[in-house]
Amino acid sequence: MTLRPPADRHRSSAPRHYAIVGAGMAGVACARTLVQAGHRVSVFEREAAPGGRMASESTPFGSFDSGTQYFTVRDPRFARALETANGCCRPWSANLVRVLDAHGRVAEAALPGREQHWVAQPGMDALVAHWAAPLGDALITRTRVTSIEPDALDAKRWQLRTEGAEDAQHVYSGFDAVLLAVPPGGARALLDGSAPMAMLRERTESVRIAPCWTLMIAFPQANQPTLSHLGPQWNAARSNHHRVAWLARESSKPGRERIERWTLQASPAWSKEHLRDDPARVEAKLLRAFSEITGIRATPSHAQARCWPEAQTQVPVGAPHLWDAKARLGVAGDWCTGHRVEDAFLSGLTLALKVA
Repeated sequence: MTLRPPADRHRSSAPRHYAIVGAGMAGVACARTLVQAGHRVSVFEREAAPGGRMASESTPFGSFDSGTQYFTVRDPRFARALETANGCCRPWSANLVRVLDAHGRVAEAALPGREQHWVAQPGMDALVAHWAAPLGDALITRTRVTSIEPDALDAKRWQLRTEGAEDAQHVYSGFDAVLLAVPPGGARALLDGSAPMAMLRERTESVRIAPCWTLMIAFPQANQPTLSHLGPQWNAARSNHHRVAWLARESSKPGRERIERWTLQASPAWSKEHLRDDPARVEAKLLRAFSEITGIRATPSHAQARCWPEAQTQVPVGAPHLWDAKARLGVAGDWCTGHRVEDAFLSGLTLALKVA
């Protein structure tokens, strides 16, 4: 991903040290661009690996894309960046997606000529991991940032308080700027401090982002010699069922294990209504909906529900990123303009080009 900021004679050539909170697509795109511009970064990620909602769950029956299901490419900057991904992304026939009515009947078949759908392999997290790899020790995982404060030794800089494994606490200091590449709720929590943070926090208040319950199920019995196929002939569908918005046969994606596996994503309204439900209860309800939609009555050998509290943007910020030059604080994420992978990439990229 070779992207360099435009020449600007008014910008300082002195390298700066940026703290980036979040190692999803936006955070990694931002970090890589700043490093290529000659700056130093420290990227903090609370999970064990980068990826954000481009997440893959490993199970004994194969992996599941528990968050982002695919991505599309519309902007030439994203297309150029993907050329550096060394073949880790492949097209998927989800562009042949069916649209189902509430009873699982095909209401509409996708028309030829729709934009190509892409997936990373062996899981959706592979693309972010590939771009994050050159960051090396600058990527600090299993570390949750709990607060942003003025640096205790230099009021012109920032410091971060963090919690790591076994609640280990640490202070990282000496940052010229802090860039948040996390969902809006996390951004607001970290910006709930001193007066310099107020402007950015206020800009995020209007954002509305819906949760999403995801169900991952596996049917290894479908791969037995006596049973060559299980369920419908399509591999992906948008559904008008009141509980389910999306279904995908994971095993149809390039580079995936062949064991029959399905991922369901609940509708935004249903996910919001059941946001605080017990995962086992959600699992049972979504399994029932899966049977109603697909006609598959078999009991899966594996079923796992996961909730994404902030998943699909409904009201975005309306700008590619947010940057307060005086406070030296910035915000990036797909939710600045939409909810697509490309939105996240462009948000991180444009924020880096703004501050570099």
